[in-house]
Amino acid sequence: MTEHQGRKQQQSGRLRVYFVLALIGVVISALATTCSGGGGGNHSRKAAAPPPAQPFQELYDQGIDRYLGIYTPMLSEEKDGVFTHTFGIGDGPLCINGTPYSMATLDSGSEDLMIFLQGGGLCWSELCSCLQSAPSGFLPLGILDTGREDNPVRGFNVVYLDYCDGGVFASDRDTDTDGDGIDDRFQRGLHNLSAGLDMALALFPAPRRVVLVGTSAGGLGTTFALPLVRRQYPDASIDVINDSGVGLGRPGDPSLWQAWIDDWNISAFFPESCPDCLPPDGHLTQYHIWQMGEDPGVRRGMLSYTLDDVLADTYLKIDRETYHAALLEEMQQLEEANPERSRHWIPDGEGHCFLHRTEHVTAGGVPLFEWLDAMLNGRGDWSSATD
Repeated sequence: MTEHQGRKQQQSGRLRVYFVLALIGVVISALATTCSGGGGGNHSRKAAAPPPAQPFQELYDQGIDRYLGIYTPMLSEEKDGVFTHTFGIGDGPLCINGTPYSMATLDSGSEDLMIFLQGGGLCWSELCSCLQSAPSGFLPLGILDTGREDNPVRGFNVVYLDYCDGGVFASDRDTDTDGDGIDDRFQRGLHNLSAGLDMALALFPAPRRVVLVGTSAGGLGTTFALPLVRRQYPDASIDVINDSGVGLGRPGDPSLWQAWIDDWNISAFFPESCPDCLPPDGHLTQYHIWQMGEDPGVRRGMLSYTLDDVLADTYLKIDRETYHAALLEEMQQLEEANPERSRHWIPDGEGHCFLHRTEHVTAGGVPLFEWLDAMLNGRGDWSSATD
């Protein structure tokens, strides 16, 4: 038996055990509900005893983990060592257009885990421009090519979460957009994220470290995924790589973020004890600072062009000079608050996203994979790099 066949057989075995345990859990839950006379659908969850004190406990108390431990895929298919896990339609995971949600995993036999959040636009009442469905598997490009010699996550296990909710993996709202009385926009990002992280925990229960990566809307999604990743992996170190979703809004104007919070129903992600975390200045920086203060086991690497033309022109609708000035100010503020744990990498130019295509891009003369290697593996100087 080859090493690949062995890992394939091992992952298939884990999946069988996971599905059996999940089925037992469903039966027990159903019996408990019947005996107690209770009811409810997939959108409710029986209250459990509070966990020990840990980072982000306030957010768990506010309910952001309400969909963990609920969903299992209806189908898992393997191709070239990558398993695609597809969830059924109903009250759970779903793409914005009502098609099934899927995500993928790769077991490389590693002690290290990369959780990758794909990007693909935003959808809210002002503008809806996002990916509508989730294809199978993933393309091994850039940082997802874990066999590439210079890849800083070479050989890692991979959990790949496709993106199709338009609400940065945090949304939880169905909407009737045409007024016919039937919901036709399904923004179930929190369901999708929770289901994907449950698969991560089932297949990779005890990694020594987790690298949480996101690009574009997935980069912004790392902000909301972080507390749930910590919930699943309380003892692992977590490094966050945020590619082109660093949390900028419209400077001095909180209305855009408030529209996103309201449209996506994500207010539970913001702690009541931190009023400045709801971005009064238009940016998420204070929320990032709060998160870093909550969890000393987290480090952040923030990536952006000096001018992200997709964000500035399409979504934020601010002029490019305003974007550039806000970017440098907010990244500096984040690093000053956490000088040993927050860094940024900002090459000069117009563009959006790096991690799928890293060749020939440098910041301060430092190539991206070299910078990430210093961050993740300690090879070189992990300092902020800007042009």
